[in-house]
Amino acid sequence: MSATPALIDRIDALLPQTQCTKCGYAGCRPYAEALADGRAEINQCPPGGAAGIAALAQLLERAPLPLNPQHGQEAPRRFARIIEARCIGCTLCIQACPVDAIIGAPKQMHVVLEDLCTGCDLCVPPCPVDCIDMIAPQAPLPDWTRTDADAARLRYQARQKRQQREAIEQQARLAEKAAQKLAGLEQEIATQVAPDAALNLALKRKRAIVQAAIARAQQRQGMK
Repeated sequence: MSATPALIDRIDALLPQTQCTKCGYAGCRPYAEALADGRAEINQCPPGGAAGIAALAQLLERAPLPLNPQHGQEAPRRFARIIEARCIGCTLCIQACPVDAIIGAPKQMHVVLEDLCTGCDLCVPPCPVDCIDMIAPQAPLPDWTRTDADAARLRYQARQKRQQREAIEQQARLAEKAAQKLAGLEQEIATQVAPDAALNLALKRKRAIVQAAIARAQQRQGMK
């Protein structure tokens, strides 16, 4: 099969959308792209488990394989839970969650929305006070359904778009600040009563630095 966008979509539709990166790629979509062009095997997704491998094998007309243990083990669903007494409100877990399943504010306790949590574990490593546990309830959680996966994909995509928008807005703010700094330097050079060679050289160096910063910001904005 050729790696067409339609094929990538069909593969992505079979993946659990946990965005856990256990497959070795940055998310489910990158893994789907790698599968489509033959760069990845069908047995690299622990959350999808044996059923996911079988579905991928059928779609891609490959032989089924056992889950590669280098990527983890198939296990019952879990969700993250934050221990209130330890949480310092650092927001690192919020930044790490790929599907916006954690809410909170700086220096305030954070909370995991358990119904939205994909069990990806990505919030655990960045926590500086070890206040996040991955919970496997005594009563097994309901199976992760296609409806759950589709909803998780939408939250992930919305988060990606929001982050891109915020990055563009931040670059615009930095460019505006740099432009104001440049205008101030130009004014300082223009209003010197007695030209000073050393001062002029220092100001021109600052101007060059600011101009370079503006150019970089504009370039990054153009790449978005």
